[in-house]
Amino acid sequence: VLKNLKRTLILSPFTEFMGALGAVVILLIAGEEVISGKLSFGVFGLFMGSLMSMIRPFKKLSGVYSINQKALAASERIYEILEEKPLVKESAKAKEIREFKKEIIFENVWFHYPNSSEYALRDINLKVEKNEIVALVGHSGAGKSTLVSLLPRLYDPTQGRIIIDGDDLKDLKIKSLRNLFAVVSQEMVLFNDTVRNNITYGRKDVHFDEIVEAAKKAYAYEFIMRLPRGFDTIIGERGCNLSGGERQRIAIARAILKNAPILILDEATSQLDSQSERLIQYALGNLLKDKTVFIIAHRLSTVKKATKIVVMEKGQIIEIGTHTALLERKGTYSQFYHWQNF
Repeated sequence: VLKNLKRTLILSPFTEFMGALGAVVILLIAGEEVISGKLSFGVFGLFMGSLMSMIRPFKKLSGVYSINQKALAASERIYEILEEKPLVKESAKAKEIREFKKEIIFENVWFHYPNSSEYALRDINLKVEKNEIVALVGHSGAGKSTLVSLLPRLYDPTQGRIIIDGDDLKDLKIKSLRNLFAVVSQEMVLFNDTVRNNITYGRKDVHFDEIVEAAKKAYAYEFIMRLPRGFDTIIGERGCNLSGGERQRIAIARAILKNAPILILDEATSQLDSQSERLIQYALGNLLKDKTVFIIAHRLSTVKKATKIVVMEKGQIIEIGTHTALLERKGTYSQFYHWQNF
């Protein structure tokens, strides 16, 4: 991009200068011809008119060159993405999974990222029943986000396996597996499009009444109706025209509309003012109903409702239990809790 900008900045004044220089040279030569009587004023005027009409198209050539260079640079980036090899591969014998019925099991799971030899997860053994709310707690870098990223097969375990309803994730079709999940994170993926299209992203043939209902359950309806064009308002790149709390409520409305059986909340309530967090907590209350949920949060106030709290440290599970049980144990979770409350 910088190279193309540099070329454009150099080329544009160069073509301007060369065009002006050519016009001056031609004017001098033609002037001498007129003075010497070899060229009439009428022919000279016609010639100069034709010359002036040609200057603008020639000047546009530099703009065409600049556009072509930008297109070439963009195509290189596009081809880099298209030629990128996927980190996970689907088995030729993979089968569809249409619903989540019973449980998810992490069985002796170890994992390190492709460009690192250091394990981000170490010997993870965890069983999650349907409709359980599981809170993952730990310092930054403990492995919480890495753990949940294995569920929709963004990566595969280096060792061990993850089982859902008796099937290894590797034996399932990736698209059907990912249809079981909805994600609400701090960095929401929002597009420079309407509120309506951002809520319905990934869904087809959605009735407007369903969109409105999802927005109301996400406590987003009121602020949406205050926007200039309501649900048809363009929200800007990454939702830049909305506040952080409003962006998260749009993401929650999208998750409510998708109605996936498994929900991942990744840092969903951090860095918000108290009013926004309260509204989001109400919205999450509607979203969590009859769902299997994995919550990642630094604020322990958001995980008290969990049926199971998993405390992680350096890629390992060091404690599992309910909020009350872990406080009574006076271990790492108890320390976290007291640090945040005193």
